[in-house]
Amino acid sequence: MIEGYVKIVITGGCGFLGQKLAAALRARGTAAGPGGAQTPISEIVCIDRQTPAEELDGVTYIEADICAAGSFDALIPEDTASIFHLAAVVSAHAEADFDLGMQVNLDATRVLLERCRCLPDPPRLVFTSSVAAFGVAPSIVDDNTPVRPLNSYGVEKVIGEYLVGEYSRRGFIDGRVVRLPTVVIRPGKPNKAASSFASSILREPLQGLKAVCPVSDELAIWIKSPRAATTDLMHAHDLPPDSWPDGLRVVNLPGLTVTVAEMVAALERAGGDAGLISWEHDLNIESIVRAWPEGMITERANALGFEADESIDAVIQEFLTDELEQTS
Repeated sequence: MIEGYVKIVITGGCGFLGQKLAAALRARGTAAGPGGAQTPISEIVCIDRQTPAEELDGVTYIEADICAAGSFDALIPEDTASIFHLAAVVSAHAEADFDLGMQVNLDATRVLLERCRCLPDPPRLVFTSSVAAFGVAPSIVDDNTPVRPLNSYGVEKVIGEYLVGEYSRRGFIDGRVVRLPTVVIRPGKPNKAASSFASSILREPLQGLKAVCPVSDELAIWIKSPRAATTDLMHAHDLPPDSWPDGLRVVNLPGLTVTVAEMVAALERAGGDAGLISWEHDLNIESIVRAWPEGMITERANALGFEADESIDAVIQEFLTDELEQTS
């Protein structure tokens, strides 16, 4: 570790959220150091299976398979101060390919934690979990609701939460786990996440393109914008260690509860054409998403300074400003 500087590694750093995080960290230029004070960032390293089409200036990119034997020995050098572990096989993909989901979401996480254990100074590690951690739960959950996931992705995330807690308890890392709501609106194209439709039914019509909605319009989901999610990841990293006592390494992040019908109504208010949405019910997708909570009472996150988006209209306006206006 370079004295007076922090080096940050982001796994899954070339995904959309990883790129947003890297850009935000680069723009700010500092992060909490070992002593807690804001410290200049010496390097931001993004690790992924492929590099992005457009690389950010001042960010180092490494193309690598995190599941390969010994990969983290080289990818996480001894001067690493902080790690954001975002790499994951998303929900529906993990359900469809059991082996791949286990390899990436569980096995690679354990190997990463073992690498952290070997570093001379325990790094700060932010692990992204998900609302998929719940499952058999009431529609509105709170900080004390037990997790009983109903799909492979949720199971893998919950095990990751426990591992981060245990490695923190033993002093190998200073771990922080955030359960992200469904992030809306994701730029780019649909992916294999069960919740991918939540972005598609807004993103595509706003650009005059067709979209498919595989769920009922009364289905409610818990969402958060990319901008708010990025802010929360940095906030989770920068909180003092005593904000994360042993046994309480996980926090449910604030969000918005919206139905699909409410999202479509907001789309129309923003000038999008709801007629471009094709309603093609997919029982598998709907069953996965219905197993997630519709909302959360996030008293602990609120007390720690995390914040929710104002409204679905504000989320759409953010997409128009951050994505469409910048590319027009």
